[in-house]
Amino acid sequence: MTRKPLLIGIDIGTTSLKAAAYDQFGHPVARSQVRTPTYYPHPGWAYYQPDEIWNLVASLLREVIAAIETHYEIAGLAIASMAEAGVPLDKEGGWVYPIISWFDKRTQEQVEWWQAEVGPDRVFSITGLPLMPIWSLNKIMWLRSHEPSAYERMTTWLNMADYVTFKLSGVQATDYSLACRTMALDLETMSWSEDLIRLAGVRPELFPRLVSSGELLGYVTEQASKVTGLPAGTPVVSGGHDHLCGALAAGVIQAGDLLDSMGTSEALLMPLDRPVLQPEIGRAGYAQGAHVVSNCYYIMGGLYTSGASVDWFMEQILPSDNRSYDALLTLAAQAPPGSLGVFFVPHLRLGSPPHYDPKARGAFIGLSTDVNRSSLARALFEGLAYEAFLSMTTMAEMVKTPIERIVLIGGGTRNNLLLEIKATVADRALQVVEVEEATTLGAALLAGIGIGLYRDAADAQMCLRHNQRLIQPDPALVSFYRNQYRTVYMCIYETLRPLHHTISEHFGFTPV
Repeated sequence: MTRKPLLIGIDIGTTSLKAAAYDQFGHPVARSQVRTPTYYPHPGWAYYQPDEIWNLVASLLREVIAAIETHYEIAGLAIASMAEAGVPLDKEGGWVYPIISWFDKRTQEQVEWWQAEVGPDRVFSITGLPLMPIWSLNKIMWLRSHEPSAYERMTTWLNMADYVTFKLSGVQATDYSLACRTMALDLETMSWSEDLIRLAGVRPELFPRLVSSGELLGYVTEQASKVTGLPAGTPVVSGGHDHLCGALAAGVIQAGDLLDSMGTSEALLMPLDRPVLQPEIGRAGYAQGAHVVSNCYYIMGGLYTSGASVDWFMEQILPSDNRSYDALLTLAAQAPPGSLGVFFVPHLRLGSPPHYDPKARGAFIGLSTDVNRSSLARALFEGLAYEAFLSMTTMAEMVKTPIERIVLIGGGTRNNLLLEIKATVADRALQVVEVEEATTLGAALLAGIGIGLYRDAADAQMCLRHNQRLIQPDPALVSFYRNQYRTVYMCIYETLRPLHHTISEHFGFTPV
């Protein structure tokens, strides 16, 4: 009997590292995960250790493979990862400096240089990216200035998914969806931008070969086989940016769709037929790039601290003897809509589009002696809903593409109270795709495309068997929430902006 093919997807995420095996219909067969070890040496700094990440991924693969029954065979794998964070490698393939996290703020000085010497509009017209500290090119410039020895030894910059692909197969390449988050890719020509790389003063040979997502790159080496348990010769396919892989798994691949990917950060993503590079879009903080689906682009906004705000609240506000997700939901459900006049602004790392602002800070507003933890918990969820609605509606208006369908994925979709508030604020039904790990599934689908199991993304979608559920708005609260949003929430950022800038300048850093 011929064994059934399995596809493995790996997700290198901000919160967790995950590996999962799926059959060709998208059903999970085995999975494993571990928390992503992150180090915070200074305020505003965060990093990962490359060897530690690789060893944990190898361990996850061993656990997944051990759980696979003998009537299956591993047909291929691909890797998704957070963007912007990269591994600087030397000519022997060893790393020369730790992985600077995507949300690390040490590169603000590079942003200020671009602002003064080049200008944000020119950068956006080439890359589709607003000026932000997170982009990889800024990290490479920082290494050149502050770690010259590491910079001189560096011969290649690989995104985290590319690094794991390299460790598995020995092949160095990057796909377009991750490359477009470096601030070094020309989005119109889909090639490395000679102009921006020259202006940055970094070596052009640092940037690897560009490939499409879902392209067969190589095969698991004997050395990687010994470490991971994968059969030597297993096809390794190019993956992509985690949010885009999630969009593929959720079927968000055409204009009019909007993906709300609710994780540590919350990505709001709309597919586009072509980039829309008007400068006001970049000034608002929205980014554009290449989808993992061929000949498809996207615009993305979102919340930089969505699930991270929830984690922060549980750690800092809930009592130490009852610090659980269920306890938080119970508390929030006890408070009335409107949270007794309390509003939460989820800018715990930086302001979200359309208010991109590295100096923004989070806030609870409207406190009184009547307010308790319950009110704060519900205000937390309402603030996340308001902020998401602001980001998505402004984004759709800027690209002149009406939102026809909102699809939700991610760990945050387990929070039914938050989903009900979001649906009511938006006054429309939300479609929740019931897939346990959309990002690993999206990576697995790319593996299937790369080995020819699926013809293309549309064919892969036809094979999937997802359960879905609709979250309906509460008609009795739509008017109430819309009034709260328009009369209060939309005014909060501009009201607090001068104060938060003063605070950030006084302390000399922006929060992580």
